[in-house]
Parts: sequence; C-alpha cells; structure tokens
Amino acid sequence: MKFKKKIGIGLAVAFCSLALVACGKSSTGTSGTLAAKQVINWNENSELPTMDPSTATDTISFDMLNNTGEGLYRLGKDSKIEPGIAKATKVSNGGMTYTFTLRKNAKWSNGDKLTAKDFVYSWQRTVKPATGSQYAYLFSGIQNADDITAGKKPASSLGIKAEGDYKLVVTLDKKIPYFKLLMGFPSFFPQNQGAVEKYGSKYGTASKYMVYSGPFTMTKWTGSNLSWTLKKNNDYWDKKNVKLSQLNFQVNKSTTTSYNLYQSGKLDETLLGSEQAKQLSSSKEFTPRSEARINYLEFNQTQKNFQNKKIRQAISLAINRTQLVKKILADGSFAAPGIVSKGLASYNGEDFTKAAATSAGITANKTEAKKLWQEGLKELGVNKLSFTLLADDTDAAKNVSEYIQSQLEETLPNAQVSVSNVPFKTRLSKSENGDFEVVLSGWGADFSDPISFLDLFTSDNSYNNGKWKNAQYDKLIAASKAADAGSTSKRWKDMSAASKLLLQDQGVAPLYQQSQATLVKSKVKGVIYNSAGVNYNFKNAYVSK
Repeated sequence: MKFKKKIGIGLAVAFCSLALVACGKSSTGTSGTLAAKQVINWNENSELPTMDPSTATDTISFDMLNNTGEGLYRLGKDSKIEPGIAKATKVSNGGMTYTFTLRKNAKWSNGDKLTAKDFVYSWQRTVKPATGSQYAYLFSGIQNADDITAGKKPASSLGIKAEGDYKLVVTLDKKIPYFKLLMGFPSFFPQNQGAVEKYGSKYGTASKYMVYSGPFTMTKWTGSNLSWTLKKNNDYWDKKNVKLSQLNFQVNKSTTTSYNLYQSGKLDETLLGSEQAKQLSSSKEFTPRSEARINYLEFNQTQKNFQNKKIRQAISLAINRTQLVKKILADGSFAAPGIVSKGLASYNGEDFTKAAATSAGITANKTEAKKLWQEGLKELGVNKLSFTLLADDTDAAKNVSEYIQSQLEETLPNAQVSVSNVPFKTRLSKSENGDFEVVLSGWGADFSDPISFLDLFTSDNSYNNGKWKNAQYDKLIAASKAADAGSTSKRWKDMSAASKLLLQDQGVAPLYQQSQATLVKSKVKGVIYNSAGVNYNFKNAYVSK
C-alpha cells in the first residue's frame, strides 16, 4: 500500500504449513462506563486522496473506506476475520470455489439493499482496464482476472457470480493461499452501481459523491480540504455494536501543531516527532505503532543515469540507516532488514527476513560508495551528477529527505542533490506518472504474506514506478503464485530468492521499517490497530468516562 499503504495478520488460512505471524498491536477496551458524548477527534498527517475503492492506493483512503464500508469479512483485533456482509462461507472443489451467504439486513446508506450483485459489479469494475485500478493485480488467481486486466477477455467473465440476492459464488483458476485475507480488504468491498453511474467522474471525489455500507458515513470532505467527519451509520446491519456517534479527522502535517492541539484537548490522538517521542516515551498515553511497512528509495530507471547499477548502489551505500533511525526518526523505526518487513510471516519458525537475508542493498559503506560512484560516472561519461529527491511535505519526510541529501553530498564526489517536498497526494501522482528522478517512497503490506511486497517490483506491476526489470525476478514471483503455490517450501524459496535478487541488483534501496510514535487519550477505548492491511478499525471504539 502506498506510503500511508495494508491485510491481516495471525489468521489461519489454507497455506500449507506456513505460519503467519502478527506484528500488529491493538488497543482495545472491553469494559468501562461510556461517556455521555461519544465523539473522537483524530489526527492525520496527510490529506485524503480518494474514496473510490477501485482506485484507492494509500493507507488513509483504505482506513476511511474500511470504516465507511465493509466486505465479506471484517478484520478485527490481530487481523482475525470477523463476520462482515457474509454470514456463512463454504469452500469446495479443492479450495477453488467459495460460496458466500450474505446477510439480508445489510443495506446502503441511501436505503438500497446490499446484495451479491454489488460485489459482482465492484469486482468487475476494478479489474476492467478502463478503470485504471492499480490494485487490479490483487485479483490474480480469480478465474479470468489476468486475461481481463490484460484486455483479452471482458470483465463479465470474471469468476464471480450472484445466485439470487444473497448468494455469491467465487471461482478461482489457481489456489490463492491468502484469499480469505483479501476478502477483508477495501479493494474487494461492494460498490453501489447506481451511485457510481449517478456521480460518474465525481464518484469518490467528495463525501457527498458516495454511499456507504459500513459502521460510519462520511461528511464534510470536499475532496481537497484537510478535515472530514465520520458519523454513525444508522443503516448499518450491526449498528447496535457501534458506540461512537462521530469521529472528526483533522490533517496536521506538523507534529508540533498536532501535539499542541492534543494538549489543549482539541485532539484525542497525535503523531509524535523524534524529539517529542524521546521526551514523552514514559507517558501513560504513549502508544507506539509498529507497522508492516518499508520505506525505500525508488530510482526512475527509464532515465540513463539510474539505469546504471553502480550509481544506484553508490546512493544506497552512502546512507547510514542506523543513524537515520536512531537520530533522525527516533520513533522506534529500525533499519530495513530487506524489502519485506520483519515479523510479517514465518515458515518452520523462521522469519522471512532471515530466510531472505543478504547484506547487499541495505548496508552503508562510504568507501565502496565513493568507488562505485566514480566508476558509475565514468561509465555514464560525466564527472558530476545532479538530481532531485522527491518526498512528502510532512515533518518526518522533510527530516529524512534532508538527511539523505546531506549524506549523499558529503559522501559522493560531485553529487548535487535537491529536495522537493510536496503534498502526499502530489507525491503519489508524480510517482505514478514517472515524474521523478529519485523518490522517497514506502509500502505497507496489504496482507500477511511476503508477496504483498515482492509483487510490486515485477515488470508489469502498476506500482513499479521506477520500472526496474529483471526476467529472473519475474520468473520467481510467477512460480510462487502458480506452479509452486501449493507447496509452502517451494513458494518460500521462490520468494526468498526474489527478495535477494532485488537487493543485489539494487532495484530499490530499502531504508527503514517504520514505527509511529503516537499519543492517544486514555479515555479512548476499543480502537483496533493492525500493522498490515488496513490500520485502523473504529467499529467498536468508544469514549469512557
């Protein structure tokens, strides 16, 4: 998922003997007296890009979709599957057919009943090439999905059909080890065809151009403003278990600003900067949020300069990641173990990061950096190199990008690095359009499987913004998803080898696995936080006296 991009953890799925290990942490309350006013004021550090489930790519959008919508399943504490729109599931045909029985009291916020046809319409819309969904690749393995996204078959041939209003049948053309995890992710949520067609190009661009099926509805979002509100959805099938009447979201890109608002009682949650985290780590309201997210540098390899492997390696080797996480971030983040986050998945008791361990691509060596840089410049026929590092305009991103700038210019002879800090939404757009040289990017796992990271860097993946290409890498990833999908050991080896290959070729430069230091008011209970997939679930949250 894009930087502020995630599904679940700790869920038992049909994945041979692969044990998926949770790295999330939930803050829940199971008892206590409710306050008279059930309103929470929450901080966000970036703007909300979209509410269209077919085109959303980032954590903030997915968090909002998760709380205003619902899929066949809902992801609860530790990403355990909970009942969603589906009240029963039958798996048949050797794991190739899933039949879901939907609850009859589910409906949309406009009064329409929610039926199996809404899932069929949504999935077909997402995989249709004309929609331009960057998440269409997650549907791979569902019958005909690959041919549809390639433009070889019509969307109507997708392996999903409604048998009446309340029975949904999904047919696979290959086993998907993490299929049930996907069903709790917003890209697989239903969509109301009438609303999509009514609002046209405006659909999902503002709160009034949407209808909702989840615990809350959204208001006061214009598409460009920095605040919005979620209100309890009285049409939600399980409204009796929704205690909050309202959540107010406010974007503050400066942690100084958000902390001051928190102190004055205008916010119930705030992110903390590095110095704040150091000072407040002993507070009873201090809440560290470990994430299944790797932040990395991506190089635009359509440009000659960054097609040079030595230039990419030199940039990576020049960055002291330990100093970055301890002195610049100081929020609990740690140097990236690779391109896959630590604690996401394990096999036979071994974490994936150990199975895929290599020092290539993730360590600092200034002497080697200078050597490779000079060799790279010579190969390019130049004696200096200037480029711009693109990054978000949040406090943290500014600090990290400025640190990288100083490291590169201090270490690499005749390197001139400019920094461009832009709004999150702008950075996403520029990255997707290839309008960058080097970009500080990030990805959070959409589900607890290494493929959630590794899939990004295949040649044809829509998220491969740097356009790195390696035929052997593509072959290994393809094998893990097809020929070896039924063998945990073979699939594990495929993914481990692919991870090492990416780093050895410096396809990207992993920097750190992110942790966010936050403060949350002690009166706020029942908020579920998961490190992979969708971060926040407010369905059972409440305010205590």
